[in-house]
Amino acid sequence: MTAQRTTGDEIAVVPVRAGSKGLPGKNLMLLDGVPLYLHAVQQGLRTVGRVLLSTDIAEIHEADLPEGCILCRRPLHLAADDTPMASVIHHLIVERSLQGGTIVLLQATSPLRSDQDIQRAMTVFQEGGHDMVLSVVERDRGVLKYGTLENNTFTALREQAFCFYNRQQLPPVFGPNGAVYVFEVNRFLEANGFPSERIGAIDMPADRSADIDNLDDLRRVQRMLQMQNSIIEG
Repeated sequence: MTAQRTTGDEIAVVPVRAGSKGLPGKNLMLLDGVPLYLHAVQQGLRTVGRVLLSTDIAEIHEADLPEGCILCRRPLHLAADDTPMASVIHHLIVERSLQGGTIVLLQATSPLRSDQDIQRAMTVFQEGGHDMVLSVVERDRGVLKYGTLENNTFTALREQAFCFYNRQQLPPVFGPNGAVYVFEVNRFLEANGFPSERIGAIDMPADRSADIDNLDDLRRVQRMLQMQNSIIEG
């Protein structure tokens, strides 16, 4: 079941570029019979209603895109390996006059994210109290044993006592999985980048947090989709 479509000033942003060291041309590769980038576009249309597709990929420039998807040609200087995502977002804001709105950023490399994940992030953001809401997944809690070392003095990342806990005694730890980000455009401009003072989060399970970076990732996600489809059909 897909999430309800929201109304208001939200717009989904799907950024994809031609260059990829781990898997060249990955955004055009078929996943479950559909180009990878198009999974994110279709999901943005289902959940948000409008999509800005930022890309330098010539094949996408010539493609017939779904109604509601606006193509934004990305300048080559914003399509390098080291281009910060914040610079890509800023370009879209200026080019499309998005001031006053809310951006729902959907990475194309997270195709297992559900419509409900996006809707949950938007709901948490709309409830107020956060400058940005992002999706996270549980990580190895052993990181809480780590710290910094300066002048032979060890300072724990959180609590000194955690260094002596068994792993099972440590509290859960979460990290961004790159699937969903929700933030206000004006707050982004004020912060000159992603606002980070008050960050809200929605947790996603590991089986929906896969990120495609290489061919093995793509094959693994394809197998997971096939398993999901077989369960639904069965």
